[in-house]
Amino acid sequence: MTKNDEKKEQAAEAPKPFMERLKHQVKEFVIVFGGFLLLNNFVVASFLVPTGSMENEVMTGDFLMVNKFLYGASTPRNIMFTNVRLPWTTLPGFRDVERGDVIVFEFPGYREEVNPSEFTFYLKRCMALAGDTLEVRNRVVYVNGEQAPLPKNMKFNFSPKPAGYADDRIFPPTAPFNEDHYGPVVVPKKGMSVPLTPATFAQWKTVIEREGHAAAQLADGTVLVDGVRADSYTVQRDYVFGMGDNRDNSLDSRFWGFIPREYVVGTPMFVYFSVADTREYAAELYVKGESLRMEWIYTTFSGHNILLDIVAKAFLVVFNPEMVRFGRIGYVIG
Repeated sequence: MTKNDEKKEQAAEAPKPFMERLKHQVKEFVIVFGGFLLLNNFVVASFLVPTGSMENEVMTGDFLMVNKFLYGASTPRNIMFTNVRLPWTTLPGFRDVERGDVIVFEFPGYREEVNPSEFTFYLKRCMALAGDTLEVRNRVVYVNGEQAPLPKNMKFNFSPKPAGYADDRIFPPTAPFNEDHYGPVVVPKKGMSVPLTPATFAQWKTVIEREGHAAAQLADGTVLVDGVRADSYTVQRDYVFGMGDNRDNSLDSRFWGFIPREYVVGTPMFVYFSVADTREYAAELYVKGESLRMEWIYTTFSGHNILLDIVAKAFLVVFNPEMVRFGRIGYVIG
């Protein structure tokens, strides 16, 4: 070995300055975090099921792995953990949404909201596509005149409402429908022309405004779109119609309207973690004179940050394993 080789070897073995080591660690973190963001936005993402509207196919407390590239991945739609929206675009997908798919989508807002008060994702089953005619007759769904396939875990909890009873919560406003006897309604399709009359204005007002236009009706019944008299409106986007499998416990398109196709971000693949409702479980323990162990860690950190989320789940498995629904882990969503 030459003297030069010895000097190089000694230099390699010498401890690096603190700032150099810090820069190296920061660089590694940026690479790992950047890879996570790419994976989370374009390939797969985690989704926590907050309600029971899709029971028993999907349960409250299920953590789902969502396929985001099947329908076409998109750039980030909001600043992480905030309601601040970002301009976004989508990439071509492998296939389009189909009837019967379970879909994860941006909540478009309640029945008469132009923009939702909070950015959030919902989970429903797509029952009809753009251009389809959907009708519910005595709880049975018909699409384009044919009975839709029944989801394997669909359920009802209450007696059906009678035909002719108008639920004032239903979409569109003033429609004489209820969730068990609904429609027929045509799911809007891009390029479709819809008539605007005093009788139909309430049905289309929110759709028009969500597409970026001002809509108003004068005292004499005249309809204005962007301040100009209009007898019809040409739809600018494709929409889908979503319903929950837990039909009596699901606020869905029957109540707040159509889902823009571009709002659909993916479809869930399987359950990778599942936990019982902490409030219900805490109540059960309270009756027994017990309390949740380390429950505050789970409720504080779960779902807010991927690393803290993993730690929270680990604590839950260690300190409250009875809350973990191990039988749900690995369940494939269909």
